[in-house]
Amino acid sequence: VQLQASGGGLVQAGGSLRLSCAASGRTSTSHTMAWFRRAPGKEREFVASITTNGGRTSYADSAKARFTISRGTTKNTVTLQMNSLNSEDTAVYYCALDPSNRSSRFREHYRYWGQGTQVTVSS
Repeated sequence: VQLQASGGGLVQAGGSLRLSCAASGRTSTSHTMAWFRRAPGKEREFVASITTNGGRTSYADSAKARFTISRGTTKNTVTLQMNSLNSEDTAVYYCALDPSNRSSRFREHYRYWGQGTQVTVSS
């Protein structure tokens, strides 16, 4: 399974960005896709996740009310709409896939990872 993330960039505080991730290869029928991020000097942390049919989503407290995770036109794509961005959102964002569909917040549960896309929010 390969994951390709895109959509990062530079944005001013208060602005928006939309990240996309496409999974290819032998993905399982049911799986969870998620976004994590790693800010400079910090551990990689959970941002949001979504199950295969989009029926279950989960968000970190820092993402609630500002970020929306959703499935794309195919079940193997996921987007993260990020609004009201601030400097604390500056990080490398990674998409991940758990073939066991656990809707988990733990990075250890995600077997496949994308290469990461940089998001920089200027104040």
